[in-house]
Amino acid sequence: MTDAEDLTARAGVACHDLVGWMMWDPAAIAGYKALGVPDGIGWIVAWRLASLGNANPAVAAAAAYSINPGVIGNVMKLYQDVTDVESILEVRAAAVGPGLDEIAPGLATGLAELAEPLWRGVDAVHFGARPMFAAHRERPRPEGMSLVLSAWLAANCMRELRGDNHWALCASEDLDDVEVGLIHSAMVDIEEYGSEEWIARSRGNDDEAIAAAWKRLEAKGFASNGAISDAGRRFRLDLETRTDALTAPAWAAVGVDATRAFCELVEPHHDAFVARIDATAGPRWMPAVRVKPPQ
Repeated sequence: MTDAEDLTARAGVACHDLVGWMMWDPAAIAGYKALGVPDGIGWIVAWRLASLGNANPAVAAAAAYSINPGVIGNVMKLYQDVTDVESILEVRAAAVGPGLDEIAPGLATGLAELAEPLWRGVDAVHFGARPMFAAHRERPRPEGMSLVLSAWLAANCMRELRGDNHWALCASEDLDDVEVGLIHSAMVDIEEYGSEEWIARSRGNDDEAIAAAWKRLEAKGFASNGAISDAGRRFRLDLETRTDALTAPAWAAVGVDATRAFCELVEPHHDAFVARIDATAGPRWMPAVRVKPPQ
């Protein structure tokens, strides 16, 4: 791994830390419920899907990639029946500042100073085959927006960029939505997760889908007897390195100094962000922030 890719990997985890808690933020869920969504069900993905506008659910599922299309369709129907995407995004925006202050007091001040270089990185890359990134980037950046919120939104765009790059690689390797959930278990501590199937099941997949995905992975040499093989683990680690390589140019545009400053700002709060997810969602959720060191 090059120095640029190593810094990109650090920045990727920092983006996950800075953004991932939003999926289970109690204040955001309460605001989403107030829009008329029963019990605020589906906020975990609605706050991301809203930037796609009123896209066909199949298109939204293709962009989300690793989440069962049935889950995507159900969530979209729930909010489309009672509210609109702009209202959902307003709920998200209102939750950012208070959430950060609660989880990581003092972080917001330093984050605000990084808004400009983060947006520079966002604007430096093309949108091709990057649907989630493109949708989030094209959201208005109104004058007068708080710099903290602006920087958070830019970091979220960088996170979506990395995600789109990763899904493009997964698609090029003919991995379907269930397979990517299974093979991601190579990146986490299985003792913590209890099973190599937990991540795929958390995305809404049933026994039949899991069994079929194991067969496909075995045919590719990435699994054996219902478990990820050594070849599968090497493949998944290489996939991560390739994702970093694709995303590195955006962080190069942010600049080495600003990227390091971003990482050094967020990294000391890693445990606090994970603790927030544990408290609001439960252990194991958001595996991207629980990545184990490469072996």
